[in-house]
Amino acid sequence: MEGGVVVLRNEDVRRVLVGVPRGHRHVRALIELSDGSKLVLQEATLANIVRAYIAVATHPLRRGVELVGVRLKERKAGFAEYQLLESGRDEELVVSELAEAISRELPERGRGE
Repeated sequence: MEGGVVVLRNEDVRRVLVGVPRGHRHVRALIELSDGSKLVLQEATLANIVRAYIAVATHPLRRGVELVGVRLKERKAGFAEYQLLESGRDEELVVSELAEAISRELPERGRGE
């Protein structure tokens, strides 16, 4: 995946498993692709993506958000040292970058998808 853009559509996903694996304390999501490859998202990653999605999808004006990986020296108890936090980047720049990446990978697709 290094350097390229991978677009996952519903037809690319064979199945998704979400749960707390035996011997673990946190939720994991396993995404099994139609080519047999698998992605595992840890709870914090999944939660941050969901949080960003909800922030955009449920807001009447907000159109985009960028999360960036930050290593925190100080944090609340129970929080991991490495976090995905909102960058504060202008949402129009976020939306433009997203549109550009998608248009390069899916030029034959309609813009409404």
